[in-house]
Amino acid sequence: MRVVIQENYENMSRWAAKFIADAINAHKEDRPFVLGLPTGSSPLGVYRCLIAMNRSGEVSFRNVVTFNMDEYVGLPHEHDQSYWYFMHDNFFNHIDIPAENINMLNGMADDPEKECEEYEKRIASYGGIDLFMGGIGVDGHIAFNEPYTSLCSRTGLRTLTTDTKIVNSRFFGNDPSKVPSYALSVGVGTVFDSRCVLVLINGHNKARALAHTVEGGVSQKWTCSALQMHNNAIIACDEAACGELKVDTYRYFLDVESSQRL
Repeated sequence: MRVVIQENYENMSRWAAKFIADAINAHKEDRPFVLGLPTGSSPLGVYRCLIAMNRSGEVSFRNVVTFNMDEYVGLPHEHDQSYWYFMHDNFFNHIDIPAENINMLNGMADDPEKECEEYEKRIASYGGIDLFMGGIGVDGHIAFNEPYTSLCSRTGLRTLTTDTKIVNSRFFGNDPSKVPSYALSVGVGTVFDSRCVLVLINGHNKARALAHTVEGGVSQKWTCSALQMHNNAIIACDEAACGELKVDTYRYFLDVESSQRL
């Protein structure tokens, strides 16, 4: 596991955006570069940086295929809290990606199970995901894989916990009852099948989750801990998120990253 500690959220976002752009630019295979993407507040800074890099000609998304992590069940595309709307409003509408290269789960699907099965098949049809960027919740969940979700899980229907609905209620007028109770989500196994997993962790409220991800044992209670088992897992975090790490752990990763820059 690689842990990249940056001074603040802005620096973390710039580092992650450059890492993604470099990976896209280094891709020499005939097939498209396949990129997994999250929603939420954590990736917004990365999206802003990637948009700026695209406009300046530093990276193009013309040969990139994207797969998003999740979508609420029961929200149509035009709903301003659907993840389809979020991604187009904050990212896709501002870059040069072809519309046909964008893959998102359909929360209005008549047959959710079939929708999830077809999503897994589409990922496989492109040869898998090259780089999956994600964030984690305060309880360490990845996508909508709540605590105690199998670490081998695949894309499927998820029931949102009360805690998650309370956290997400800030987008629904601070009313948890307005937050959908179900979502379609890639599985933990789906994410960790990717060749590279880049997880963003920022803010004091994520400090406990970061500590469990890096220092705790691998457990279904903290689905983020599965990162320890991935051969190419990277955590990009800010100083604020490091508050629960042991001093020696913090110094170790700073030392490793400093050595890599020499």
